[in-house]
Amino acid sequence: MVLVTRPAPDFTAAAVLGNGEIVENFNFKQHTNGKATVLFFWPMDFTFVCPSELIAFDKRYEEFQKRGVEVVGVSFDSEFVHNAWRNTPVENGGIGAVKYAMVADIKREIQQAWYRTSGRWRCAAWFFPDRRERHRSSPGCERSAAGS
Repeated sequence: MVLVTRPAPDFTAAAVLGNGEIVENFNFKQHTNGKATVLFFWPMDFTFVCPSELIAFDKRYEEFQKRGVEVVGVSFDSEFVHNAWRNTPVENGGIGAVKYAMVADIKREIQQAWYRTSGRWRCAAWFFPDRRERHRSSPGCERSAAGS
């Protein structure tokens, strides 16, 4: 299902906020509050495939904020695993205290609403809802979660 130009699906889920607070009712539209948003997905925490991308988003977080762009990440792990990963130093396999929200999608409902797949998560995905909350870009991806 192609979502480009369609309304961005809303969701409410548990998350770790950029300040380290764990919340059970993170709401996408309330959090982004009409801002353009980079919403990205990755398969799992503590893997070797995605940490560099998550760290790169964090390093540029202030640049996004200066431009009025919110950053939100989503994966299949729980908010507790997200919290452990962000509290693990980069040199020990973690991502450090990233400044954006990390949302838990254990049941994969958010992924299914935003990124229809053939039933198997194939790679990280990035979406760019504009200020009118419509999809502006959605990549095609071919690599598996293991990078093959």
